[in-house]
Amino acid sequence: MTITTCVFDAYGTLFDVGAAARNAATQPGREKLAEKAAELAEHWRLKQLQYSWLRAVTGDYTSFWEVTQNGLDWALEKTGLDGDMELREVLLALYWELSAYKEVPMMLAKLKAAGKKTAILSNGSPDMLEGAVDFAGIGIYLDAVISVEDVGIFKPAPKVYELVEQQMGCTRDEVLFVSSNGWDAACATGFGFQTAWVNRAGEPMDRLPWTPAHTLSDLTTIPELAV
Repeated sequence: MTITTCVFDAYGTLFDVGAAARNAATQPGREKLAEKAAELAEHWRLKQLQYSWLRAVTGDYTSFWEVTQNGLDWALEKTGLDGDMELREVLLALYWELSAYKEVPMMLAKLKAAGKKTAILSNGSPDMLEGAVDFAGIGIYLDAVISVEDVGIFKPAPKVYELVEQQMGCTRDEVLFVSSNGWDAACATGFGFQTAWVNRAGEPMDRLPWTPAHTLSDLTTIPELAV
């Protein structure tokens, strides 16, 4: 089946989730953060994901913004940076201004030039996603920005992936789904999408019943796969 629609996870896939901690660490007086920025970013992202999974399992849905704040609070305590409320507010503000990876605009432009429909499918809240898309300046390349808020459950619940068919007017076998999360790409494979895992960090494959169709180091070659 020909690929008509390319759908991307947002955080870690199109947008660099480590940018908030790195950028905050460059501010004057942030020497302690500078020493722990990478560690903080790693803990923040992991807890953000873990809390989304737990809420999906328990059925206790809340906005991804709350999950993001909860993950940050845990990470700040873990790294001994808690208690600095100004730092907390700085980091949260910067999360709305995450940079896109350098290859993203050109990659999306090539997909649109080839006549493909493009969309984001993310755990992010609509306002968070709108902010990220606007800051990165990639809205002109996207046909839709889809949030799990429409169904009230986080990935990898099948209801989330169903949103693509419902809102993009395509069948699942026409979709190339791209994520930097191995578990997300794997579960999307199980749902019936063609998939690509953007494994920027060189992580091992997750031990799940499915595996992504493609594993890439960045997004540059996505237009070549969308055929």
